[in-house]
Amino acid sequence: MEQSQLAYAAPLLSLALLWTVAVITPGPNFFNIAQLSASHSRRHGVVAALGVASGTVLWGLAGGLGIKSLFSAAPTLYLAFKIAGGCYLIYLGLKQFKRKPVAMSGDSRSPDEVGRTLFSAYGQGFLGNMTNPKSALFVATIFATAMPASVPPLLLALAVLTMATLSFSWYCSVALLFASQRVAGVYERSRKWLDRFAGSCYLLFGAHLVASR
Repeated sequence: MEQSQLAYAAPLLSLALLWTVAVITPGPNFFNIAQLSASHSRRHGVVAALGVASGTVLWGLAGGLGIKSLFSAAPTLYLAFKIAGGCYLIYLGLKQFKRKPVAMSGDSRSPDEVGRTLFSAYGQGFLGNMTNPKSALFVATIFATAMPASVPPLLLALAVLTMATLSFSWYCSVALLFASQRVAGVYERSRKWLDRFAGSCYLLFGAHLVASR
């Protein structure tokens, strides 16, 4: 048992290092959680981070079960999945540009923001992760690089737990940072342009997914 645990240490360390680099690289998840935290609340950002981590669990399981082989065997499925993910990101980007301007007095949030539920924040974090096919391929690549060809169930569980923990920890940190009063104050003063910047990032990510083959 001890020998098997020691044998798991090397692949888990490699996976953790690779996944850390992937997670901290700014992408749709980063902008999603940063915007939610700054414009809504710390809880919205943390719950969205939980949604991202939940998606990471599913992608990790899929990576261990060989999703890369599935996409290779059915390229049309991958293409459809990539286009759907790109369209969702484009939708999020357009939504940023359509947000109502900030009121000058009273509660500065729009009616949509005031009624924003934690469940919807979780769903946005989860869908933002699940609709990005690059997440699937990167997870598959990590498993192909760091994991043995046949992944034992215990090693798969530890790998998925490691990935989900790293994702949740990082995006919680992002949520806490952007929900701070100082950062929130900067956001409120520059909200119009920051929302447009986030929307532009969503649009660029989405357009790239749709256009690339």
